[in-house]
Amino acid sequence: MLRWIRQQLGFDPPHQSDTRTVYIANRFPQNGHYVPQRFADNRIISSKYTIWNFVPKNLFEQFRRIANFYFLIIFLVQLMIDTPTSPVTSGLPLFFVITVTAIKQGYEDWLRHKADNEVNGAPVFVVRSGSLVQTRSKNIRVGDIVRVAKDETFPADLVLLSSDRAEGTCHITTASLDGETNLKTHFSVPETSVSQSVSRLEALHAVVECQQPEADLYRFVGRITVTQQGEEIVRPLGPENLLLRGARLKNTKEIFGVAVYTGMESKMALNYKCKSQKRSAVEKSMNTFLIIYLGILLFEAILSTILKYAWQAEDKWNEPFYNQKTEQERNSSQILKFISDFLAFLVLYNFIIPISLYVTVEMQKFLGSFFIGWDLDLYHEESDQKAQVNTSDLNEELGQVEYVFTDKTGTLTENEMQFRECSINGIKYQEINGKLVPEGLTDDSPDGSMPRLIREEELFLKAVSLCHTVQISYDQGDGGFGDPFAHTGNGFSQMEYFASSPDEKALVEATKRMGVTFIGSKGEYMEIKTFGKSERYKLLHVLEFDANRRRMSVILETPSGEKVMFTKGAESAILPFIKSGELEKTRVHVDEFALKGLRTLVVAWRHFSAEEYRDVDRRLHEARTALQQREERLADVFTFIEKDLELLGATGVEDKLQDKVQETIEALRLAGIKVWVLTGDKHETAVSVSLSCGHFHRTMNILELVQQRSDNECAEQLRRLARRIKEDHVIQHGLVVDGASLSLALREHEKLFMEVCKNCSAVLCCRMAPLQKAKVVRLLKTSPEKPITLAIGDGANDVSMIQEAHVGIGIMGKEGRQAVRNSDYAIARFKFLAKLLLVHGHFYYIRIATLVQYFFYKNVCFITPQFLYQFFCLFSQQTLYDSVYLTLYNICFTSLPILVYSLFEQLVHPHVLQSKPALYRDISKNSMLSFKTFLYWTLLGFCHAFVFFFGSYILMGEDTTLMSNGQMFGNWTFGTLVFTVMVITVTLKLALETHFWTWMNHFVTWGSIAFYFIFSLFYGGIIWPFLHTQDMYFVFVQLLSSGSAWFAIIIIVTGCLFPDVIKKVLYRHLQPTNTQKCQLAEAQQGSVSCVDSLCCVGVGPAGEEGPCAGLCVRLAGLVERLTGRCVPPRADRCDLSLSSLCCQCHRINYKLERDEAPALAD
Repeated sequence: MLRWIRQQLGFDPPHQSDTRTVYIANRFPQNGHYVPQRFADNRIISSKYTIWNFVPKNLFEQFRRIANFYFLIIFLVQLMIDTPTSPVTSGLPLFFVITVTAIKQGYEDWLRHKADNEVNGAPVFVVRSGSLVQTRSKNIRVGDIVRVAKDETFPADLVLLSSDRAEGTCHITTASLDGETNLKTHFSVPETSVSQSVSRLEALHAVVECQQPEADLYRFVGRITVTQQGEEIVRPLGPENLLLRGARLKNTKEIFGVAVYTGMESKMALNYKCKSQKRSAVEKSMNTFLIIYLGILLFEAILSTILKYAWQAEDKWNEPFYNQKTEQERNSSQILKFISDFLAFLVLYNFIIPISLYVTVEMQKFLGSFFIGWDLDLYHEESDQKAQVNTSDLNEELGQVEYVFTDKTGTLTENEMQFRECSINGIKYQEINGKLVPEGLTDDSPDGSMPRLIREEELFLKAVSLCHTVQISYDQGDGGFGDPFAHTGNGFSQMEYFASSPDEKALVEATKRMGVTFIGSKGEYMEIKTFGKSERYKLLHVLEFDANRRRMSVILETPSGEKVMFTKGAESAILPFIKSGELEKTRVHVDEFALKGLRTLVVAWRHFSAEEYRDVDRRLHEARTALQQREERLADVFTFIEKDLELLGATGVEDKLQDKVQETIEALRLAGIKVWVLTGDKHETAVSVSLSCGHFHRTMNILELVQQRSDNECAEQLRRLARRIKEDHVIQHGLVVDGASLSLALREHEKLFMEVCKNCSAVLCCRMAPLQKAKVVRLLKTSPEKPITLAIGDGANDVSMIQEAHVGIGIMGKEGRQAVRNSDYAIARFKFLAKLLLVHGHFYYIRIATLVQYFFYKNVCFITPQFLYQFFCLFSQQTLYDSVYLTLYNICFTSLPILVYSLFEQLVHPHVLQSKPALYRDISKNSMLSFKTFLYWTLLGFCHAFVFFFGSYILMGEDTTLMSNGQMFGNWTFGTLVFTVMVITVTLKLALETHFWTWMNHFVTWGSIAFYFIFSLFYGGIIWPFLHTQDMYFVFVQLLSSGSAWFAIIIIVTGCLFPDVIKKVLYRHLQPTNTQKCQLAEAQQGSVSCVDSLCCVGVGPAGEEGPCAGLCVRLAGLVERLTGRCVPPRADRCDLSLSSLCCQCHRINYKLERDEAPALAD
């Protein structure tokens, strides 16, 4: 219990050792000196709160927000001192905001608790006391032997002990962890693989020593010591021996494994770490405005306090006959009185800070984010994937992007590889009709026959078909793998290759077409068939691929008993280690392949003598059994082995461009967005793809910063490039940088490098490591201009870049889902980026920018008359408005119109925004939240407030007898008149700002005004027994019964809004923006505006009815009633038909029904 309490409080000490020792089946040493290590239990906790800490923890987090904390202080001040307004005026809005947020967060956490309980309560089988026992997942302990059956997920991180296969292997898929859908083979050590029954496992005496838990999914260092007949056998353990929690067992009946990491120490749980919180530019501007308004509030409170004491310097005002002070008041401290009065004025004016702004913004972001998922233009029919929003906090940031950083493979290209060419022994070959033909020759062999290959060609194809990690699936009834060696040549057509890399799959499929077929692996053996002749190779070692070496190797024993190594990798990682072969010719061919945009790999081999192999085997064994610095030792051994290579040749694989990539990049460029391509490909390949996709233009001057070897050389080249740009300032420039040169440039010449980059229209960075991508993004982010950046990619190597950028977008591609899971938004294709930014980004930004400015405006209008009123009541802190009006102004009377506006507003039609990308520039640089715009809205609020107050004062100042019976108006009537004029004016002001009117806009706009009148009539027309005082009784009814009051309302509202109308008309005709020009052109075209890309309900295409037709009709009717924009004669003008959302045979049919974009003149 004590340990649990310490864990909850975060005081539990960390592991003291760098390694952990796990006794299999928890058979601890019997000597008395052994102290068991403490490990976490197997409960997964993704929830944030418990039933005990929810209230205090949630309140603490909410009051960390400056606005919430500020209103809490005001509320406490109202409770402690005598203030002019009731504590309810601050307490009720604060309680509403806190409660709504707490309910939302509590519900989300309850869902997490529910999911956790399902996982933790899942049944599992463990070996205990010589039998198989069923228990719950949360009860698994480190050291338990767990049995997992086919298609079950692993309940903890397990070291594989045995499987139902004799060789002790199993196949798993890690799609839920890293998104890779290919099957991976995992291995057990030979000493434990024979323990395939509970009785044998019970007799197993073994100890696992491994590293302490870490988040890296692909790293595991350990060793297992098995005691057999008194002898200890030590075997290395690596990632290939570890079965990760969350992965799923495939094509294997059952396995047994020992739990080494459990619960929150499993690798899956350690990867739950929260991403750094991203804040949008709008939110930062909002906080700045809040501080300014806090300054205005303090100024008004201090000024009012000073003026009060200046006024009371005269005795007749200090202590008038009708308000004599008590002896205690006369003798009280002047300082305390000053502070008390200051706090009272602070409470009186506190509503200038809009607490409901945060709630409205959160609701707008949450509800508005659904439009992205609903947009059928962002739906990809082939993969049945729609856009998804992982965070709604950055919607408006999509409208402010200045730099786009994109990956190449899988983002600009399809990541579908097709073998095109190869170079063997200095001769270029092409594939023609499935046959390898030297360049310049034609395929003269009869159809169906295979030409004989010379030795070099055959060896090259064998190397390609053996040096890989490809798995094979055979088309069987049970969907299993089957015995690969049992298949004859007739079964080849039923084989399907699975690979983690599309390149590997393309190459193995190519060698199969050319006559060298990889049949499969079984245990230590790999089998290929060369023109029908079967050959078995014993797999001795695999030197795995890593990002630093950029190559992989396999060491094999040939059927004749020779030891050989086949190696493949990037040309920069292979060619420096070549000792023989057609090096120069192959280098030329590799460059030619790259110029064609092909992805290149170089293939080589090495023959080992018996003595050399013994040395290699010994070194590998020592490195792989090391517990400390295993990676460094393996890297040294790999470097020692992968040298003195004989060059075999090179391959060229094509990765075709995605659809509409060129149009998308051009649209982004017209929108003022600079596109940088960051890729790991070689220089020539990257440049070729950049040219073909329109990133580089053929007329563009291409500058290069490549192959720089020293700081001085790099600096000099940067200066030359800067001079060249300055001399050729008319020409567009593109810059190419490689990873090595980039490292030098960022080390000491960051400023010079940035100057060159900013003067280039497009930048291409090649040979980039994942962390270098993030460094480049951070470099732009932190530059003096602080531009808004967006990163888009599809692979795990893009995650750091995606997390570093202001906005991260994942592509749902073929490299897994890791980028998608770590992104803010996810789309299926690069082409969807144009609409996401140019349309959705534009809409979200103008909506929330207007929402923020309008909120501050209406609160200035609200509280300034309160300040002015003090000049007419001797700064006695008398409130102008009733407490109920103070409380409900932001919650009820003015909240809905701006919320609906912020969800549906469109300045121009989506078609126009896409066809005219330059309109994106109108909202760039946070223009609608600039200080100039903020000042305009603030001054407008003060001006309107002055008109409200003094307009009403002029009406009632000289003669308050405005009733026909001579009855006089009082201060509550005056305040109600000001409040009435204010509610009408601020609501109509928003109506003037609205360009896109729906039935919902009309309902909330006129409904809010009507609700205010109806509420006031009921509130003031009835004596409410639960109210202590009712100052407003019959006040509103009396006010409305005066014709002069109605006249004043009309005159004041018109006087406030008429200058706005004049200003809008003059600006539209004298200084129209590009957006306003398009609005005028659109009005002349008579097009129908739509809610984002959703539009009016029309009759669906013929034959589209299905089993869900009734549901679709009801859904369509609902949206039609909400938007109110479906005019049947003009329904064909709509962008998309809602009937296309209808279900078809248990799936949603996203069918696009487009209309041509209106042709608009500039």
